[in-house]
Amino acid sequence: MSVQRTPIPWEKLPPGWGPADVGDGRFVYRRPGADLEVVADRTEADRTHPGLGLGQCWELQVRYAVGEQSACTSIGQVATRGAALEGLLECMHRIHECVENSEGPHEVCAALEDVSLGGVVPGLEGEE
Repeated sequence: MSVQRTPIPWEKLPPGWGPADVGDGRFVYRRPGADLEVVADRTEADRTHPGLGLGQCWELQVRYAVGEQSACTSIGQVATRGAALEGLLECMHRIHECVENSEGPHEVCAALEDVSLGGVVPGLEGEE
């Protein structure tokens, strides 16, 4: 991955965070030492109302280590690439604040419960 191609400028990232995998349909940012990643994957918007005309959306997730295994928690889905990047940046800042005072993934996930996502995909919010 080219350092010059990172979609979020380095100066906006919290200390210790950096791009791990950046492509056209996937953004992964990692915080080494904490075994944490925030991920935005472009995916099919198959659960939206057909009249919205959305063919794709972005799924935001956080990945973390639980013992020898990794776990993944969904943060939400947004309609645009820009909203995905803004959401990832907010998640990284919240995790950065939380990790310094926490040892476990439960606190990290709790810190992300009320992340404000702009451009949330209509028809998906609040679904079980």
